[in-house]
Amino acid sequence: MPGEPREVLTPRRCAVLGSPIAHSLSPAIHEAAYRHLGLDWSYGRYEVTADGLAPFVAGLDDSWRGLSCTMPLKEALVPLGRPDDVVSALGVGNTVVFDGHPGDVATTRVANTDVLGLEGALRQAGADGAATAVVVGNGATARSAVAAVARLGVRHVSVLARDAMKTDMLASLGARFGVEVAHLGLGGEVPSVDLALSTVPAAAQAGVADAVASCAPVVFDAVYDPWPTPLAQAVEGRAVLLNGLDLLAWQAVFQVELFTGRTVPVSVLLDAAHEALARRS
Repeated sequence: MPGEPREVLTPRRCAVLGSPIAHSLSPAIHEAAYRHLGLDWSYGRYEVTADGLAPFVAGLDDSWRGLSCTMPLKEALVPLGRPDDVVSALGVGNTVVFDGHPGDVATTRVANTDVLGLEGALRQAGADGAATAVVVGNGATARSAVAAVARLGVRHVSVLARDAMKTDMLASLGARFGVEVAHLGLGGEVPSVDLALSTVPAAAQAGVADAVASCAPVVFDAVYDPWPTPLAQAVEGRAVLLNGLDLLAWQAVFQVELFTGRTVPVSVLLDAAHEALARRS
């Protein structure tokens, strides 16, 4: 009820893990969320490899509430707790939540907020009701992209990538979400669609940037640094353009909610991300 005092949460610790990790903007984003929520929580950054993830978690004490995990940990974290439905389907996650002692699988949750974050960013950009999409790339990020667009209502995805076998694996995943996935290779004609998503590094965009930039009214580029990418330059105002900062901020909204039980406006986190990136420049 309005005017009632809010529950005071005991200060807890969270962090982002990965390798390399020095470039991560997650500390700035999560710390901004804690300030907004009036929480005396801390959020760190640790260099951790896939082999070192389980020992790292086993060494944590009960002051720890959760972890954000980036590459190369998105598969390694899956056995650490009880996976949510998205993690079970994709085999990758990005969030670990400790409801008990860290290292106790029974009281640890493993979640994937990348899918929810991408869905949220795309909905805000006006992609509700999209039926068709183009995805550039067929790696781990493409898996999250297919799951996210399926939640928007997309039922057909064309994949621009070299490795047809990887696209076959993506097609099997798509079938679980009711999405037909077709392999176009890199030399085929790019169809007009409702939504285009690039999941590859900037250096891999050059050959397809022009075609992808003009094929959809909403374009998502997973990269945010370096910026602008070849794809971003090719868009040139022809479409609504989202980038990796939008995903980073939106997925953090859901991470913060998992960690704290409270919600924070995405604008707070997006502003923090832009400010941190500007300071780095």
